[in-house]
Amino acid sequence: MPDAKHDFLTSPASLEQFLDSWEAGTLPKPQWTHAAHVAVGACYTVRFGASALEHTRAGIRRYNEAVGTVNGPDSGYHETLTRFWSLVLAKALVGVDDPWAAACKAVALFGEERSLHTRYYSFDVVRSTHARQTWVPPDLQPI
Repeated sequence: MPDAKHDFLTSPASLEQFLDSWEAGTLPKPQWTHAAHVAVGACYTVRFGASALEHTRAGIRRYNEAVGTVNGPDSGYHETLTRFWSLVLAKALVGVDDPWAAACKAVALFGEERSLHTRYYSFDVVRSTHARQTWVPPDLQPI
C-alpha cells in the first residue's frame, strides 16, 4: 500500500508523523495539498466516526490560523466542502478500520479529484460566501 507520490503515506509511522505536524500547525503550508486534506479526513473518519466532521473542522481552522491563512468570508475554512468531503469519505471507507489503510484508499480514490464537488454543486453555490460559512446541500445530485 505504500504511496511513492505522497511521502506521508509510505508507512503508518510516516502518516502519524504527518498528522502530528499538521495538528501542531508545523506542517509546511505547501504540503497541505488536496491529497493531504483527503488523508486527514480519512484518518479522522476511522478514528472519530460520527464526530469526524467536528474534529476535521476544528483541525483545518486551527491549521489555517497557524500558517497565517485567514478563516474568513473569502478564504480559509469552507464548511460546505469540508462536510461534502466528510460524507464522501464516510461512504467510501465503510468497513475500513485502520487509519493508514483508510488514508491510502482515500488518496488512491480521491487524491487527484479536487473537482469532484462539481458533479454535485453548481459553480455559484460553492463559490458563495454562504456555502463557505454554512452547510449547503448539493444542488445537482445527492451525495
